[in-house]
Amino acid sequence: MSILDRVIGAVTPPESEAARAKARQQALLATSAGDWLSMIIAHHIQIERAFLAAKLAGDERARGAAQRRLTLLLTGHSLAEEAVLYPALVRADEKGHSTTAYAEQSATKVQLSLLQDIVPMSQDYLDKLEHLRAAVAHHVYEEESKWFLELKRKLPAADQDKLSQRYQEQFARYMGDDAVELVVTENAAGQRFQQVHPSATALPSGSGN
Repeated sequence: MSILDRVIGAVTPPESEAARAKARQQALLATSAGDWLSMIIAHHIQIERAFLAAKLAGDERARGAAQRRLTLLLTGHSLAEEAVLYPALVRADEKGHSTTAYAEQSATKVQLSLLQDIVPMSQDYLDKLEHLRAAVAHHVYEEESKWFLELKRKLPAADQDKLSQRYQEQFARYMGDDAVELVVTENAAGQRFQQVHPSATALPSGSGN
């Protein structure tokens, strides 16, 4: 086991699925239509779907395509967070959370790269994929249960608007034509997601997962 494996293994989610679902519901309630937090949650949902697609792929070609999509989403999402939201955590006196977030996402990028060297249809691949999924799930839980709620609470409205614009720009800059968007289009209590890019699969009204 590599050092990075041990780092990721150390953060294997102690929280339950129920705890993660509750955290998402609370985060959704903190969103407003089209804001940065609604975009973050939408991207988290897309990443969860991409992990599942990679796991369920029936042949090497399908798994390769699913892995490329997963890598694209994870990288675009993380770069946008690192450029916009993690510095904002520092401004909100949450430097410790920002440092942890950077470290976890750096480890994830390395593990994504290592995944490419494993035989796609092997059990080793599935084991590594699940190991990575669990680490990402814990990172998402940290963001949705505390870090980003603190950011929402501490920064003024003008700063929130700037974060939304800059996050969207950074994500779109990396993703290009692949920047599929699911955004909250009404009060978060309704949890209504609307598909912006025609290749996305929109979530039904009232669905948080």
